Amino acid sequence: MNRRKFLSYVGCGCCSLIIPSCTNAPITDRRQFKIVPESKLNAQAAKIYEKIKDKEKMSDDTKSLKTIKDIGSRMEDSISEYFYKSGMDDPTTNFDWEYILIDNKKIRNAWCMPGGKIAVYTGMLEVTKNTDGLAAVMGHEIAHAVAKHSVERASRGVVLNLGTRLVDIASGGKLSNVNRVVGMDTVGLIQQIGIMNPFNRKQESEADYLGMIFSSLSGYDIRETVKIWERMKKINKGKEPMEFMSTHPSSSNRIKNINGWTNEIILDYPPIKIS
Repeated sequence: MNRRKFLSYVGCGCCSLIIPSCTNAPITDRRQFKIVPESKLNAQAAKIYEKIKDKEKMSDDTKSLKTIKDIGSRMEDSISEYFYKSGMDDPTTNFDWEYILIDNKKIRNAWCMPGGKIAVYTGMLEVTKNTDGLAAVMGHEIAHAVAKHSVERASRGVVLNLGTRLVDIASGGKLSNVNRVVGMDTVGLIQQIGIMNPFNRKQESEADYLGMIFSSLSGYDIRETVKIWERMKKINKGKEPMEFMSTHPSSSNRIKNINGWTNEIILDYPPIKIS
């Protein structure tokens, strides 16, 4: 089979995967491409989460951990209530929520794995400063899971890996030859800078927006959100990569977006009453 015929066959196969696999992100209604089963990622995440709990040192700050769990529980209920009252499917139905506080003051971070497995590092508490600030960070991380960003990224990765291999075949292996000569993964670099990074920044901005909504629905003051990013900008001054090289929006753009959304979200998504 010649190269052109092979590509036409595989191309048809890709189309058959893509067409039935487009869905919409909750609330923002952004079109999403998903072919990797959510249940598979949730199961993998749960196993990794257990390994992290064994490997990392857990904080003995019971007060802060209780605050984290209280914020999480409040958001769980508010998110489910919002989707129920809106007549939409609850994207957290299959979540098995869990919260840990990792003792590492050098890391200013938090994350939420698929399925609601959340971790906050003690270093992040120095940035959040208060309950509303911590809720803003947790809302952002929870938004990634609610919007199924990991499923979306995993699905896109499957297609990109296939697509770049096809390009390599179509070019007669020229990309692979370049990789061998210059000692870098040109295919991977093209994916990262040309396609994946802008896609990831879109997810980060969506998580900022949804996270503010979830925080507001849960009764937290989302005006604290911009203060966090102003502090992060100050901490990271001179250390941020150029935006086109980064998976995250620049702090300046983030602050601008958050300021633009704040009043709208406060009016449109007030604290929700749990029935």
